[in-house]
Amino acid sequence: MAVSKSKRGGSAVRQRNAQQPPPAPEPLRVAVADSHTHMDMQSPEVAEIVAAAAAVGVSPLIQVGVDVTSSRWATEVAAQYPHVWAAVALHPNEAPRIVHGDGAPGVEADDTDWAGKHRPAGGQAGLEEALAEIDRLAELAVVRAVGETGLDYFRTGPEGAAAQQESFRRHIDLAKRHDLAVMIHDRDAHEDVLRLLREEGAPERVIFHCFSGDADLAKICAEHGYFMSFAGNVTFASAHELREAAEVAPPELILVETDAPFLTPKPYRGRPNAPYLIPYTLRAVAEAKGMAEDTLAATVADNARRAFGL
Repeated sequence: MAVSKSKRGGSAVRQRNAQQPPPAPEPLRVAVADSHTHMDMQSPEVAEIVAAAAAVGVSPLIQVGVDVTSSRWATEVAAQYPHVWAAVALHPNEAPRIVHGDGAPGVEADDTDWAGKHRPAGGQAGLEEALAEIDRLAELAVVRAVGETGLDYFRTGPEGAAAQQESFRRHIDLAKRHDLAVMIHDRDAHEDVLRLLREEGAPERVIFHCFSGDADLAKICAEHGYFMSFAGNVTFASAHELREAAEVAPPELILVETDAPFLTPKPYRGRPNAPYLIPYTLRAVAEAKGMAEDTLAATVADNARRAFGL
């Protein structure tokens, strides 16, 4: 029986998914994982997404939760499909929404309906309720990461920062207690993300999802052994700093991801993204590093096994 998709995704996502999907790229000769995807926000059914990815050498897929509802859905999908694994968490922007409610000062408007009618009651009690459910889900064998968690100062202002930071600290603890990787969403918050990892003590495996820093941040991550996961935006013409970061990142700490349906790589930017488009990103990173495609792919495949305990 197919797993029904969680009820998320606002008008922007529906409009994006109404466009024609890009054609399949030339398959990879060495299969790699999509280390971060949101299949519940993509139009095709899960079976079709998984099959299309496998056909071009993309497997397994890490289905990522951003709230209680989508985290539960991720575990259900991973239990049904042998080449799908789950990550569970509250997105950084979800924590202040729970604590303060939509429309509160410094809290991004909830135009994506991530939690919809299933969001816990507000206030600190609501955050505790949500974190308790993420803790329960993290015990499941199909869960291989706590994420996406972290900090986002682009969409949530200073008034929401305290809730974000508390939530991030709690997720770091969850990852350590369950011996899971922590998957970090870091937007305009590099210094505080690094500080909280330092103050709380980083889990054994740390993944910077959709790596958004420059070469300096890549060097810091390398010093600490943090994985850097590059998404389709590394292919964008304006992404010079990202490609410089990829160039200096040690191969043994590189992952690739789609963050689908977002961040579709060139030459199809603006059209719906999906795991089968990973080859464009892998090839862009290989070019930035001056590495042979197959060599990097084999390394990235091994990195995903280590990062997620596959």
